[in-house]
Amino acid sequence: MSTARAATRWISADLRARKGQAALTVLAVAGILAALLTGATLLEEGTNPWRSLFGQTNGAHIWIHTTERPDVWRLRELDGVATSAGPYRSAPVTLVQDGKRPQAALRGLPAQLPEVARPQVQEGRWLSSEQPDGAVVERSFARASGLRLGASLTLNTVGGSRQVLYVRGIADSAEQGFYPEWTPGLIWVLPSTLDRIEPKHELSEWVTGLRLADADATQVVSQRVLVELRQVERVYTWREVRAAMELDNRLLGTLLALFGVVGLVAAALALANAAGGRVLGQLRDLATLKSLGFTRGQVALLLVAEHGALGLLGIGLGLAAGWVLPVVLLGAGAAAPLPVLAIGAGAALVVLAAVGLPAWRGGRTPPIPAAPAAPPRGHLSRLARLALLVRLPPALVLGTRDAFTRRVPAFLTAFGLAVPMMMITIGLGVWATLDGFLKNPEQVGQSAALIVKTGKLTQGQAEELIAREPDVERSYPGSTVNALAPGEARSVQVRAIGGSREPYPYPVAEGRGYSQPGEGVAGQGLLDLLGVKIGDRVRLTVGGSPLIVRIVGRVVEPDLDGQVLSVGLDTLEAKDSVPPGYHALVLKPGADPGEVRLRLLSASQEGLDVQRVVNPAERLGVLRPVIAALITVLALIGLANLLTAIGLGLRDHASDLAVLKAMGLTPRQVTATLVTATGLLVVVGVLTGTAVGAATVTGLIDLQGHTSGVGAGIGRPPAAVTLVVTVLAAVSAALAVALIPARRAARAHVTTARLTHGVPSGRS
Repeated sequence: MSTARAATRWISADLRARKGQAALTVLAVAGILAALLTGATLLEEGTNPWRSLFGQTNGAHIWIHTTERPDVWRLRELDGVATSAGPYRSAPVTLVQDGKRPQAALRGLPAQLPEVARPQVQEGRWLSSEQPDGAVVERSFARASGLRLGASLTLNTVGGSRQVLYVRGIADSAEQGFYPEWTPGLIWVLPSTLDRIEPKHELSEWVTGLRLADADATQVVSQRVLVELRQVERVYTWREVRAAMELDNRLLGTLLALFGVVGLVAAALALANAAGGRVLGQLRDLATLKSLGFTRGQVALLLVAEHGALGLLGIGLGLAAGWVLPVVLLGAGAAAPLPVLAIGAGAALVVLAAVGLPAWRGGRTPPIPAAPAAPPRGHLSRLARLALLVRLPPALVLGTRDAFTRRVPAFLTAFGLAVPMMMITIGLGVWATLDGFLKNPEQVGQSAALIVKTGKLTQGQAEELIAREPDVERSYPGSTVNALAPGEARSVQVRAIGGSREPYPYPVAEGRGYSQPGEGVAGQGLLDLLGVKIGDRVRLTVGGSPLIVRIVGRVVEPDLDGQVLSVGLDTLEAKDSVPPGYHALVLKPGADPGEVRLRLLSASQEGLDVQRVVNPAERLGVLRPVIAALITVLALIGLANLLTAIGLGLRDHASDLAVLKAMGLTPRQVTATLVTATGLLVVVGVLTGTAVGAATVTGLIDLQGHTSGVGAGIGRPPAAVTLVVTVLAAVSAALAVALIPARRAARAHVTTARLTHGVPSGRS
C-alpha cells in the first residue's frame, strides 16, 4: 500500500512539473480520436440511412417504371420474388415556389399504408380520404424546397393545368435517393387526387416495387422482369439507392478516417517521444526508486501508468467528443456502441504500446544513483562539418552539431513532425481541390450556369428569348432519358446535350469528346458498371428503341456516382430528342447567373423555368471547417513532439551551458545555439512532411474519385505560395516556441559545480 501511495505521489509531482506538455498530449490524442470516431460514424452513416430506412419501411429491392400498368400477379410468380408494392400511378409535375420550379413525381398511394415500401412519416400524418387536397412530401425534397407542414403546393401538370395541394405530412422513403442528387422529388397523394390533377393516363407511368427473398438476386430477377414485361422505361435496384444516399458522407468519412488513422500514429509517436525523453531525464530518480526497493516491473508499470494515463484520458475525451460531434455539427446519427468500443480499445492498445518500450527501458535502470545520461560525444556530424566549412557563426555551428547528437531521438522527432505536416498538406490539397471546383465549375462538367425549360412558352419563343440575352455565350439544347443496360438489368442515365458538331464542353480526362453521331463520353462509374473501356461500343435501349454508342472518352462526372453516358442530341432518335427538354446556358466570363436568371424570367413574364446549376462542390462545404479543425489537432501533435525535443535538448546540454559561457558566448549566442539545435530538426521534419504530402495528395484524391465513380483527374495540389507560407508559418511557430525555454536556460545562473561536473574530455 505504501509503495502504491509513493508511486501515486511521484506521478502526480511529475505531471504537475510539466502541465503544459501533459495538456497538449491529452488534447492531441482527444482530437485525433474524435476525428477517427467521427469518420467511422460517417462511413457507417453512409449506408445506415438506406439500411435503417429499408428496414423501417420494409422496402422493395427492385423498382420498375413502365408506361402501361403491369400484371403484378405475373411478377409475383417470378422465382425469387417474395411480394410486391403497387403498381402505383405516377405523374410528372412542376412545383411553383418563389420563382423556382423543381420537378417532382406525384405518386398515388392509398390511405392505408402498404405492407411493402411504406413511407415512414416523420412529421404530420399520412394521407386521409377526409382531406383529399392533402399531400405527403419526401423529407429531403421538402427540406430543399423549404416546405413545412401546412404549406401550400402549387403544381403545374404536363397538360398545363395548375393545382393547389397542402402539405399534411413529411416522410422518409427507401424508394429513391436524397433530393437533389436524385430527381425528381417525390410527393404522395391519394389515387383519386392524382386522377383529378392529371386525368390523362398517357401522360403518366406506373411504378412497381418487388421485394425479394434474397437481396443478392436482384440482377437475375431484373433480367426476368425485362423478359416478362414490355414498355419498361426504367429499372433500378436497392444498390443504386444506397449509393445515392451515401455519397457525401462517404467522402467526408473517408477523409476523417484517413486523418484519424495517420494522426493516431503521430500521436503515438508523440507519446513515445515524451515517455522516452522523460525516462532519460529521470534516470537519477528511477535509480533512487530501485534502491528503495522498487522492482524492475514496478518501475516499468509506474512509467506506463504515468504516460499511458495521459493517452487514456485523451482517448476518453475523444470518444465523448466523437460521439456528440457527428450529431450536433453534421446531423448524422449517433455511432453504434460496438464500433466505438472497438476504436477505443484499438487506440488504447496503440497508446500503451507506444509508452511500453520507453517504460521497459526505464525499468532496467540500475539501482545506483548516477548522473543523468550524457549524449554521445566525440564526432561532428556531416552537417556540422558543412557549417564549419561555410564559416557560419560559432553559435550556429554548435547548434548544428547538437541537433543530431542523439540520432534515434532526432529521427523520431523529425518523423513525429513530418507525419502531421504531411497530413496538413493533404488537407490543404483537399481544400485546393474544392476551391478549384467552385471557381472553375467546368472542371466537373458544370460549364453551364443555368438550365432553361420552356415552361408555358413554345420552343421557338424560349429560344428567341435566350438569343436576346446579351450575357449568354452559348446555348446547348439537351434531353435526359433513361436507358436499359443489357446484362445489368437496370437503368442508366443518358444525357444528350449539344450536337456532334457543337458538343457540350465536357472536361475530358481520357480519350476525346464526341464529334459525330453514335459517339459518346462516359463517367468512370458507367465504365465500371458495364465493364467497358474507351473505344468499346455499348448497346442500350431507350423507350424500346436500341441505342448503340461508341465510347470515345471518359469525363469527370459527379452525378449519379458517375453512371452517366453523355452524347450529342443528334445521336438520339427524333422521338426522344425533339423537342429538346431543356437548354443549358454557358454565360460570358464575369456574368452573374442570378441576374441573367431574373432577366429571363422578367422577359418571359415568368413563363420560362430557369434554374441555376448546383455545383457539387457546394454540397461539400462542411469539409472546410473539418479540415481547419484537423489541422489544429495535427499542429497540437507537432507541438507536443517539439516540446519533448526541446526538453531533451536542454537536459542534454545543461552541463554545456557553463562551458559555452566560459568560452565567451553571450546569453544571446547560447540561445541561438539551443534554438538552432531544435530548429534544424523542425526544418527537416516540416520540409519532409510537406514534400511527401504534396507528392501524394493528388493521387489520393484521384483514388477517391475513381472509387466513387466520379473518376480520376480531379485532384489539385496546394498552390506553391500556400505551401511556402505554411512551411514558413510552421517553422516560425516552432522556433518561437523553442525560443522561450532557450532564453530562460541561457540566462540561468550555472554553478561552478555543474561547470566541473560531467565536462567531456576531448569534446569536439
